Amino acid sequence: MYDSEKGLYVAHCEAGPLSICGRMANRHGLIAGATGTGKTVSLQVLAETFSQAGVPCFMADMKGDLSGISQAGSMTGFIQKRCVEFGIGNPQFAPCPVRFFDVFGEQGHPMRTTISNMGPQLLSRLMQLNEVQEGILNVLFRVADERGLLLIDIKDLRAMLSYLSEHAAEITRTYGTVTPISIGAIQRALLALENEGAEKFFGEPSFDIFDLLQCEGGRGVMSVLAADRLMLNPKLYSTFLLWLLSDLYAQLPEVGDLALPKLVFFFDEAHTLFEDTSKALVDKIEQVIRLIRSKGVGIYFVTQNPTDIPEDILGQLGNRVQHALRAYTPKEQKAVRTAAQTFRANPSFKTEDAIMQLETGEALVSFLDEKGAPMVVQRSKMLFPLSQIGVITEQQRTQLINSSRLYGRYDHMIDRESAFEVLLAESEQKAIEARKAQEAAEAEKERRRIEKQRESEERALDKMRQNEEKTAKKGKKSKDSLAKTLTTAAVGAAIGSVSRSVGTSVSNKITGKKSSSTTPKSVAGKAASSAASSVVRTLTRSILGNLLK
Repeated sequence: MYDSEKGLYVAHCEAGPLSICGRMANRHGLIAGATGTGKTVSLQVLAETFSQAGVPCFMADMKGDLSGISQAGSMTGFIQKRCVEFGIGNPQFAPCPVRFFDVFGEQGHPMRTTISNMGPQLLSRLMQLNEVQEGILNVLFRVADERGLLLIDIKDLRAMLSYLSEHAAEITRTYGTVTPISIGAIQRALLALENEGAEKFFGEPSFDIFDLLQCEGGRGVMSVLAADRLMLNPKLYSTFLLWLLSDLYAQLPEVGDLALPKLVFFFDEAHTLFEDTSKALVDKIEQVIRLIRSKGVGIYFVTQNPTDIPEDILGQLGNRVQHALRAYTPKEQKAVRTAAQTFRANPSFKTEDAIMQLETGEALVSFLDEKGAPMVVQRSKMLFPLSQIGVITEQQRTQLINSSRLYGRYDHMIDRESAFEVLLAESEQKAIEARKAQEAAEAEKERRRIEKQRESEERALDKMRQNEEKTAKKGKKSKDSLAKTLTTAAVGAAIGSVSRSVGTSVSNKITGKKSSSTTPKSVAGKAASSAASSVVRTLTRSILGNLLK
């Protein structure tokens, strides 16, 4: 509880109350211990104490237990015993102002971000991409930025992957190899992410981190994230919280060491943040944790064993609450020794032994003093919360959500024009242009076919006319030849007849004899007559032949 004299009072030991120094609260902290040793209650006590001091907090609620912080607590036998031990007279039970959030929008206000805000590095971790695939994702963001395309939701990312695939040759020349195999792998990872419900996390309106820095009635608002379903996908959970930290670091101004932090961030199941994480990303996490304290933000990791945290980060966690650890195997015993070595030793007890002897609600506590040096570790009993311990009803949760100042701000997703719509419009325009070009080509082809057919028909008609003319000429020539033949024959016959008649007449005139005589004289006369007729025929043919010509 917050006390003007004791400060951020959270535990009690033989030497008296133990409080977190307000100026050192942004130097981060650790709450560790095996399951069932009291980590969740300790988290609630610390968060409630910060809230009473006017410091807002953000925490993930794995099982719904932390939702009770929204309701006033009540006296129990355990609390009554603690009051006697701590010398507390009459505790004033009271709730903290709470806002519930849920990435899936089911148990609280939706918390969304855009693809652009998440960035390629965190997206690569979320989709478990290899180094080559992460490089292609970086190219995708670069191309989208150059084209002025907004990357808001998953369909924007999918549209950009299709664009990269269609323009792979061109993009490869500028940014390096972009292969269909790598793009296909990213598309499959994106589909798996979508099947896990991540499409609800990406979109607009994007969550404003300044909504975490609110106070009501002089108390810091507790932002409680429903994480029971989110924890089914540890990668999404840890990447989401890492994004939140990165966004806080990017947007908050430098303030140095304040009398009290601006925000305290509790990262439960912290080991998920570092599992299967590349060294580059771990380095970035370490950098964010080291620098974000200058923004007035304290980060408190909650995990089972301190060894879950990389040494470079563990060394930055100055405020420690260590609950009991169990050691049944050599590996577990080594972990206990490692945890004990992170504390400043107390000569009155052996830290390594104490860790395994702690009861539920007890912890080894060491906070930073005013100068930033760790205090000697104390075996302590954690204070009880003044709010309810345990789950609230669905009706209570719904009422708190509907009465929240944020109600309606994030509840309805907005889908404005972004990469998907722009690329779809371009694709449709290209399809229209291609269809018009195809129609024009088909029309030109049909025109040429008709023109060719017309030319063919004209050639056929010309040939037909030529044939008819030839046939007509041939027919006329045949008629003329026949007429000439017939005329020549008729004339010849006429000439023959005439010549014979003339010849006979001339012969008779010469001989003076009748044509019927058969005497030798008549024979001589016939001969003379025949000769005369021949002469006459020859003359007649010659005359008629000249006439016919």
